[in-house]
Amino acid sequence: MANIEISTLFDEILEFLASTPTPEQIIAFKPSNELNQRLHDLLDRNANNSLTAEEKSELDEFMRMDHLLKMLKIKARQKLAAHDVRYIKGQLK
Repeated sequence: MANIEISTLFDEILEFLASTPTPEQIIAFKPSNELNQRLHDLLDRNANNSLTAEEKSELDEFMRMDHLLKMLKIKARQKLAAHDVRYIKGQLK
């Protein structure tokens, strides 16, 4: 399988964020099927202790980007929840 450059996932996320997504779009965002397949390949190979040093770095980068995505989605959900609370309070007046 061809290696995907480490920057590819970062670039995909960067391109997405540059499109100024809504909180709903952030919550729905998923990396491409190609990157998802690569991640699963790396995870399987890691479980078998068969990663090269370069692939280990690639997997580490995937993990960092996954953490970033999770944090973005948490912030987006908080923003939506705060908006919903303000909307409900406005409706009760």
